[in-house]
Amino acid sequence: MKIESVTLREIRMSLNAPFETSFGVTQHRRILLVQVCADGLSGWGEITTIESPSYNSETTDTAWHIVSDFIAPQVVGKNITRAEETFGLLSGIRGHYMAKAGVENALWDIESQEQGVALWRLVGGTQKEISCGVSLGIRETPALLVSKVAEELACGYQRIKLKIKPGKDLDFVAAVRKEFKDILLSVDANSAYRLEDSEHLRRLDEFALLMIEQPLEWDDIHSHARLQSELRTALCLDECINNERHAIGAIESGACRIINIKLGRVGGHSSARKVHDACRQRNVPVWCGGMLESGIGRAHNRRRTSSSRPLK
Repeated sequence: MKIESVTLREIRMSLNAPFETSFGVTQHRRILLVQVCADGLSGWGEITTIESPSYNSETTDTAWHIVSDFIAPQVVGKNITRAEETFGLLSGIRGHYMAKAGVENALWDIESQEQGVALWRLVGGTQKEISCGVSLGIRETPALLVSKVAEELACGYQRIKLKIKPGKDLDFVAAVRKEFKDILLSVDANSAYRLEDSEHLRRLDEFALLMIEQPLEWDDIHSHARLQSELRTALCLDECINNERHAIGAIESGACRIINIKLGRVGGHSSARKVHDACRQRNVPVWCGGMLESGIGRAHNRRRTSSSRPLK
């Protein structure tokens, strides 16, 4: 396929309700959509950055700059056979995984149209249905959180993940577990703790959690390995994992027992597939996380999840 153009569009959306994590409250989103045209077809992707460099180093504004001034000039006019070749075209640009992913995923969309194959099959998917979970933001009180969990379970979600931070963790998790003794329950700290908090974090072992996601620094695999050795509960790494090398290093160092694959964070479908395969070879479960995307980003997530080994 010959890549003819790359077009960026910014849209603004409001969430139905505020979503609070350890690094702030989100109510409104500035979202970048990518339209790529090739061989008379149009493909769409989404750049999953947030507005501030609080999740990782990318932002909505840096992504616009990187795509406009570096990625688009590198790919427009090029002839490629497969969307995965985009990874090589952009190898000279360090980092900026989310910006790269938006463009590459749009090309996967085009490739699926050209081949007449559903994208989930094109990336190696085998399942037509998946068990979905939901991530719940921090609430003011344990009682409010319990009420929200009940609401989401009634909607059919089969896994519940609670955002936590210091001061809003143990009592909140205890209240949910007391009310719902048998649900698959996880927590996500978004790097809110430090290794010195190990004794406090060990108390989460009491609640039979599926996992504790990214409790320590966003780029510190070594400290997660030390913490995992002190916990019965599996650690899941999110922000630490940007590529296959990071995943292998984390697994082999004992830093986690589960990995969250986010398409944007790892650079698109090609890299996500490599992370998935590396984990599967080492018998480590993966799951697909989200970044409060629009429908375009969520559609790509669904294609990715259908090929991932499900959590039990």
